[in-house]
Amino acid sequence: MTGITTTSSAPTPKFDRRTRRRIIIASLVGTTIEFYDFYVYATAAVAVFPYLFFPKNEDPTIALLASFATFGLAFVARPLGSILFGHFGDRIGRKATLVGSLLTMGIATFLIGLLPPYATVGIIAPALLALMRFCQGLGLGGEWSGAALLATETAEDGKRAWAAMWPQLGAPFGFLAANGLFLILVSILGHENGDTTGAFMTWGWRIPFLLSAVMVIVGLYVRFKLEETPVFTKAVESGKKVKAPVAEVFRTSWRRLILGTFIMVSCYTLFYLVTTWVLSYGIGSRNKGLGLGIPYIDFLKIQLISIFAFVIGIPLAGRLADSRGRRSTLIAVSVALILYGLSFPLFLSIDTANVISVLVFLTIGMFIMGLVFGPMSAVLPELFPTNIRYTGSGISYNLASILGAAVAPFIATALVANYGVASVGAYLTLVSLVSLFAIWKMQETRNLDMTEI
Repeated sequence: MTGITTTSSAPTPKFDRRTRRRIIIASLVGTTIEFYDFYVYATAAVAVFPYLFFPKNEDPTIALLASFATFGLAFVARPLGSILFGHFGDRIGRKATLVGSLLTMGIATFLIGLLPPYATVGIIAPALLALMRFCQGLGLGGEWSGAALLATETAEDGKRAWAAMWPQLGAPFGFLAANGLFLILVSILGHENGDTTGAFMTWGWRIPFLLSAVMVIVGLYVRFKLEETPVFTKAVESGKKVKAPVAEVFRTSWRRLILGTFIMVSCYTLFYLVTTWVLSYGIGSRNKGLGLGIPYIDFLKIQLISIFAFVIGIPLAGRLADSRGRRSTLIAVSVALILYGLSFPLFLSIDTANVISVLVFLTIGMFIMGLVFGPMSAVLPELFPTNIRYTGSGISYNLASILGAAVAPFIATALVANYGVASVGAYLTLVSLVSLFAIWKMQETRNLDMTEI
């Protein structure tokens, strides 16, 4: 890569500790809410929507694939969201744009909790579900890059990856909140996988979606108290704003765009394999060869335990990325991810897998996920100049979501049905090799000044 300056004529403005603490809270709370909304849908895409929002079919895999297709629609919307919100984020500022993305996501999630099922309105049900999922994607497409920029553009010298890891913690925290609430509801209402008439399937599944409204109100309160980042303010004062950020990104930074996308793609593939796909595989019928036959409530417990490894991995990666560098940290983690992909048959074989082996598998996967996800909110913004940083980092992040996350559950479900679980691991290994090559080609960015990129 060329065109990145490594010296600075003016340092990034400094913040006091109280202001930085407010920024950390705002970025963490916002991403937690956004990821909560996203994961609530991901869980329901396996346990609820195939039964309530799509026509009945003799082959349960077809209904699951249809649900995953709708699930993946949000990932198609996310690059559009990064373009839409990135335009305003690079034109009018980070703060106002983050408020808009939070509202878009929150309203869509709340409305999903009010949708009628297929039995009531027919084909309108999956159509409305798809529309709301698309709006979720738009919101999250603008959320991540804004929160990452909020953290990186206000960070202390030498601690940018550590500051940037705070919004990344929103991913496991949101997952804990979403799946924890589903676990409570399933336990209280006595739901079992495959039951389509009980209280949980009648009305209980709606509660996590409706509660998102409360969380959004809290998030808005926190974000309205923020000030604009000084890096963006300096760019405005210097006359560096551009009229069409997305056009500028593709004109001047298309190589960085491609590089950022493939740096991120293995991270997305891993996460949606060890959350969304593995849930469907874990609770699928063992007798029919669809999965491991673990009761739904037991599998939710396994996932909630393993997510703590995700929480541990993120701050560890932030420290390593600051002390050792972004590039060397991600290269080492990518090698571990390749080896992890080769281990799928060891932990998930239908003939030998049990609750303990699945727990170990998920814990290892979540820890690696934390290590690869933690530095990304520093790495991607550091690839782009200030005047197109919101747009560029957001498009890279969300294009990776299409290549890595949108298709991962769908591909994995088809692979395991035809070739067995080892093929899913091979799929992850192949994607990880692609990311490893992109990371190998990237420039080390930890010592760059954000105002001079």
